[in-house]
Amino acid sequence: MDPIDKAIAAIDSQISEEPLSYRAAAEEFGVDRTTLSRRHQGCQAARTTQTANGRLLNNKQEEGLVTYIGDLTKDGLPPTKSMVRNFASEIAGKRVGEGWVTRFINRNKHHLVAKWVRGLDRTRSKADSGDKYKLYFDLLHRKMREYNILPQNCYNIDEKGFATGILRNSKRVFSRQQWEAKEVRAARQDGSREWITVLASVCADGTALPPGLIYASKNSTLQLT
Repeated sequence: MDPIDKAIAAIDSQISEEPLSYRAAAEEFGVDRTTLSRRHQGCQAARTTQTANGRLLNNKQEEGLVTYIGDLTKDGLPPTKSMVRNFASEIAGKRVGEGWVTRFINRNKHHLVAKWVRGLDRTRSKADSGDKYKLYFDLLHRKMREYNILPQNCYNIDEKGFATGILRNSKRVFSRQQWEAKEVRAARQDGSREWITVLASVCADGTALPPGLIYASKNSTLQLT
């Protein structure tokens, strides 16, 4: 892999929403900053790969891949860049280069967008509904008015689970239409891993109870701390 491809890979592998800057990457890998930025943004391909790696797929094949990514997004499973690279390699019958996916997304920027996301559990994904949220809070406020419930008598108790073995934030390739319509903004997880749970309770008057931790013990019973 040449230094520019290594720099592009380093930029794309960042786990923060603030990626490695072109200047910092150029200095680290000893490449020209302008060339690096143009290559990463898909404006320029390496001379040795412009033919072999720039358009490995014909227009029909790229359209099919865009459609497939849209279908995965609709199912709540937007692919990572490495997955898109594997899809393209399978179609092309040869290994796609590190920078190919970035150029592919830029060529199809009206249909695709790459975003950093957190995993969303499958059951929570199915239950996510703006209409259901509105129905719940309308009912809650109506009952609070009906029974004259005061702020000091209102508590919100919630839990947050931390799954052991869950992958960190990842950059996913979404259908732009579904991302901008806010139909899909996360990648589903299977929810089958062991969880450690935090319980938090906050009162509407601003006070709060100490948080509690629930975790699985060695003999599979639950322990609360």
